[in-house]
Amino acid sequence: MAGRMTVFSVLVFVSIILAGCATTGPGGKQSLILIGSATEVSIGESMDQEIRAKNQILQDSSWQGYMDEISGRIVSRCDRRDIEYHFAIIKSDQVNAFATPGGYVYLYTGLLKTMDNEAELAAVMAHEISHVVARHGIKRLQAAMGVALLQELLLGESPEALNTVVNVGLGLTFAEYSRENEREADTYGMQYMMAAGYHPDAAITMFEKLASMSDGSPGFFERLSMSHPQTQERIANAKALIASLKPLPPGLELKTTRYQLMKSRLPQ
Repeated sequence: MAGRMTVFSVLVFVSIILAGCATTGPGGKQSLILIGSATEVSIGESMDQEIRAKNQILQDSSWQGYMDEISGRIVSRCDRRDIEYHFAIIKSDQVNAFATPGGYVYLYTGLLKTMDNEAELAAVMAHEISHVVARHGIKRLQAAMGVALLQELLLGESPEALNTVVNVGLGLTFAEYSRENEREADTYGMQYMMAAGYHPDAAITMFEKLASMSDGSPGFFERLSMSHPQTQERIANAKALIASLKPLPPGLELKTTRYQLMKSRLPQ
């Protein structure tokens, strides 16, 4: 056991050196990440299989191409491009979106139906991409695993370790992010959508729209409610960020007509 722990200690030390420089935000922000990108992607792939098995995925090549086009514009300007991002639409009336470790992002048709333009879609996608950039999912999974399970995962000694981690990750999928996590995703997302050519006012309209219909349950932007002080704070912060970035670059778009055409393809 002592030998195993020594090996693990060395492995953790090496991981800290290698992963300590992981970029987790604009401006070169870095965080300590023990779980490398390759392992994170494996976790995400396994979670994706479970999510697809338990949900009905919208099979529409036009929508998939549309999502890939928009996400490609955002990802090309985000601060994490060491992984491939995957987007899927879940057929459900739920007004929600979420991301898992490894770059897997899911949006519900119920959420898409609330949107009025492409920029609002870009705001949601950029927000979820930002959670992946900041490695919020892998950070809380890493914290929830415990030393023994982390040891098994990093050493690759137990074939059941990955399955256990995936189950833990699925359990955390809809857990509420911390206030700091959401603040980061809000800020990064607005910067990324602007860099991709979308007007950031669409992020504000999505905030307000979703907050007005929230029932207080966990979901996109985490427990938004117009009566909640934190929601008002986040909207105020977003407006302040836009103000600080003025004058905004010319040519930022909302793209209403195209989105309305795509929206008409959604199942009723």
